Amino acid sequence: MSNLITTENLSFSYPASGERLALPVFEDLNVEIAEGSFTAIIGPNGCGKSTLAKHFNAILLPSGGKVWVAGLDTSDEEKLLEIRRQIGMVFQNPDNQIVANVVEEDVAFAPENLGVPSAEIRRRVDEALKTVGMYEYVEHAPHLLSGGQKQRVAIAGVLAMEPRCIVLDEPTAMLDPRGREEVVSTVARLNRERGITVVLITHHMNEAAAADRVIVMHKGGVLADGSPREVFRQVELLREAGLDVPQTVDLLNELRKSGWDVPLDALTPEECAEAIKNTGVGSPRSELSAEKHKEIKGAQNASTDAQPILEIRDLTHIYSAGTPFEHTAIEHINLAFRPGELVGVIGHTGSGKSTLIQHLNALLKPTSGKVLFKGEDIWKDKKFTHSIRGKVGLVFQYPEYQLFEETCWKDIAFGPKNQGITGAELDARVRRAAGFVGIGEELLEKSPFDLSGGQKRRVAIAGVIAMEPDVLILDEPTAGLDAAGRDSILENIRAYQQAQNAAVIMVSHAMEEVADLCSRLIVMNHGKVAMDGIPAEVFTHVEELTGMGLSVPQVTSVFALLRAKGLDVPPDVYTVRYAVARLLERKEGRPC
Repeated sequence: MSNLITTENLSFSYPASGERLALPVFEDLNVEIAEGSFTAIIGPNGCGKSTLAKHFNAILLPSGGKVWVAGLDTSDEEKLLEIRRQIGMVFQNPDNQIVANVVEEDVAFAPENLGVPSAEIRRRVDEALKTVGMYEYVEHAPHLLSGGQKQRVAIAGVLAMEPRCIVLDEPTAMLDPRGREEVVSTVARLNRERGITVVLITHHMNEAAAADRVIVMHKGGVLADGSPREVFRQVELLREAGLDVPQTVDLLNELRKSGWDVPLDALTPEECAEAIKNTGVGSPRSELSAEKHKEIKGAQNASTDAQPILEIRDLTHIYSAGTPFEHTAIEHINLAFRPGELVGVIGHTGSGKSTLIQHLNALLKPTSGKVLFKGEDIWKDKKFTHSIRGKVGLVFQYPEYQLFEETCWKDIAFGPKNQGITGAELDARVRRAAGFVGIGEELLEKSPFDLSGGQKRRVAIAGVIAMEPDVLILDEPTAGLDAAGRDSILENIRAYQQAQNAAVIMVSHAMEEVADLCSRLIVMNHGKVAMDGIPAEVFTHVEELTGMGLSVPQVTSVFALLRAKGLDVPPDVYTVRYAVARLLERKEGRPC
C-alpha cells in the first residue's frame, strides 16, 4: 500500500507564552500512514499524540520538517482546503463539533461550506447517516441524543466531506461501553468496507487491539510500532511508559510469571479462555479462606452498622415539567451512603447518574422526595442548603476546566476561603489537600494553566478536598487520562477516603476501575436503581449488564467462558489479582 500521510523529520514546539518558554513536543519524527490502513496511536498524556493528529490535516503546521498528505505539503497555504477535504477530524467531545439544531443540517454543514451542489449534499447526508446507523434520527435535535449517537453524527459530518482518511482523537473518552463499541465498530466497518484510512487515538487498550497497527508514542518519539499482538506482548515496555495492556494480556502475563506456559498475544476473552483451558486447569484443590478472599479482592466495605451520612428517599426529578419537553430523569430512588464507603455508580449514558449526584449537594432540587445529610433535609433552609456544598464535595467531569485563579494555591484555597477559613488554617488546608493529590509545594505558586493535564486535574480535585467534605463525589475523574495518571488519581481518592473516613461516590464508565477500587456498585438504568451490591455480586450479571449498555471487566468475561467450557472456576472474578489467585489454586499438579 502507498502512504497517504508521511511525516518527514517533523519537529514542533508550542510557542512561548508570558513567562513560559517554548514547549517542544517532538523532533525529527518520522511516521507513515498507509492508505486503507487502520492505525491506533497510544501513549501517555503529553507524549504528542493529539499534536501529531492535528498535523495530519494542517490544524498545526511544522516548526521543522514536513508533513505530506497525498503528496501535498501541509505548509502550502494554497493546498490547505484540499488537505482538509482528504483528512477529516473527529474530536473527543461531540458537543464541541456539532453546530446545528437538526441532525441532517449538522451533517450538511461541511459539504455546504465546500460548495457542494444541493442535490449532491442531500445524497451525501443520507448516505453518511445510513453508514453510521443514524438515518432514522435525521430530523432529531442533536442535544437529545446519547453521547454515542452524537459521536456517530459527528463522524457522519466528516463522512459527508468524502475524505480519504478519518482521524479520531479520543472519540470515546466520554462514552459508556455501548457508545464506545458503537463508535469503534462504525469506524472499523468504514475501513473494512469502504477502504477509508482510519487513525484512532485512544487510551482504551481494547480499542487499540481492534486496529491493524499500533503506534506507541512516548516523550515525543515512537516507542513501538507493529501489529496489536506484537505491541501488547511487550508488557513491561508499555508499563514503563505509563501505559496499560488489555486485561487478557495482563492476566496471561501474571500467569507466565508463575511458571505457566501461556502466550501473551491473546487479545480477546475468547482467545484468553482458550489459552488457559489448554494448560489443563482442573477442579479446585482448595478454597480460599474468607480472610484471604477479602485480602485478594481488596474489599474496603464500610460497617453496615454505621449510621448513613447521606440518604436518598423516594427521589424523583423531572426536567421541563409541564412542557412538551418533559422528561423524567430519575424516579423513586432510595439509597443510603455510610462513612468510609467507596461506592461506584455505573450506567449507560442517559441513565440518570449525573442527575442523581447533582441532588446530593443541592445543585438540583428534587421534584419529589428528599435528600438527607446526617438525618436532616438538605433543603430545610437556605443556610443549611448553602453549607451542604462544603460538606458534600462534587468534582465534575474534566474538573480542570473549572480552574480560574492565578496560582494553584489560590485555586485550592477558593472553596475553604468561602467557608470562612483564613490565615494559618487556610494555608494548612491548602497544603494538606495538595499533599493528598500529589501536588508538591513547588507547584503551589505556579499558574494552574502552566501544568500538565494530569496536574491540572489534581489541583481541581484538591480544591474540593480542601473543604474537607464528609462526602466526596467524583464524576468520571479519570476520563482522558493515561494509565499512570489514572492510577495516581485513584490512589489519591483512596488516600482521602481512608484518612478522613469519608464516603466517596465515583461515577465511571470504566468497569475495570470500579471493580478494582470500589467496595459497592450501584447500577443505574433508565432513571432507576437496577442493582446495588458488592462488585462480586454485580458483575455476575453479565447478560443483564450487557443488555443495559454496560460491560464487565475482561477477566469476568474470561471466567464466564471458562465455565461455559466446563471448567470449575468461580463466577465472581472481577480483578486480575483475584483471577490469578483462583487459577493458581486450581492448577493440578503444580504448586500454587
